[in-house]
Amino acid sequence: MKKQQEYRRAIVIGASSGIGQRLARLLLYDGWHLGVAARREEPLEQLAKDFPEQVVWSRIDVTDAQAADQLEQLVKKAGGMDLFLYTSGVGKMNPDLDPEPEDVTLCTNALGFTRMVGAAYRYFARQGRGHIAVITSIAGVRGLGPSPSYSATKALQSTYLEALEQQSHARGLNIRFTDIRPGFIDTPLLHGDRFPHTLSADEASRSILKAIYSKRHVAYIDSLWHAVVLMMRLTPRVLWRRMNLNRV
Repeated sequence: MKKQQEYRRAIVIGASSGIGQRLARLLLYDGWHLGVAARREEPLEQLAKDFPEQVVWSRIDVTDAQAADQLEQLVKKAGGMDLFLYTSGVGKMNPDLDPEPEDVTLCTNALGFTRMVGAAYRYFARQGRGHIAVITSIAGVRGLGPSPSYSATKALQSTYLEALEQQSHARGLNIRFTDIRPGFIDTPLLHGDRFPHTLSADEASRSILKAIYSKRHVAYIDSLWHAVVLMMRLTPRVLWRRMNLNRV
C-alpha cells in the first residue's frame, strides 16, 4: 500500500478484530501512529507489542456513557488525531424481533456511533481539519426483513455522516468524510453464515484503505455491490416489501 504523507496520526475504534484489526495493521505498515480502542484488551496489547513505537491503546466500549471522554484521553495519549476511523458495529439476523439483539444493535450502531463520531467531529472542528471514515454497510440502503435493526442503524449512520458533511461545509470546516459501505465480508460479524459474494477481510481492507486515501465521499466495497445497490434503489416499494430475503 502506498504511503500517505498528509496524515500521520489516526484513531481506530474497533481495532480488536475483523476489519478494524486489519485496517490498523495496514496503517501501521504505512508508517502511521495509532491510538487503537475496543472492548477486548488482549488484541490491542498485541498490536502495541508488535508496533511499540507506533501504538497506544485504550479499552473503550462505545455503549458506555464515558466513551467520548475516554476517546478524548486516547487522542491526547496518541499525540493528536488526523484521521478518525470507526469500525465498531454489531448485527444479527433477527426476523423474530427478539428484544435483546435489537437493543444491543441500537445501543452500539446508533447511540455508540453518534456518541463517538460526534466527539471526533467536535475535535476536528476545534482543530480546523480532519478526516472521519466510518464502516457503514449497503444494508442501510433499504429495510431488510431478516435484520431490521441492523439495516435501520446503518441507514442512520450514512444519513448522519451526510448531515455532518453538509454542516461542516456550511461552517467552512476542513473536515473530510468517507462513508464506506461494504457488502458481505468474511469476518466474525457473519457468525459463520454463508452469503453470496463474500469478500475476504484482507481484500476488503485494502479496498477500504484505498478509498480512505482517495478521500472518497462514499465507497462501495466492491463494484459488484455498487451494482446491487443500484438495483435495490430502483426496486419499487410494492415489490420490495414482498421479497423474502430470508432465503438469501
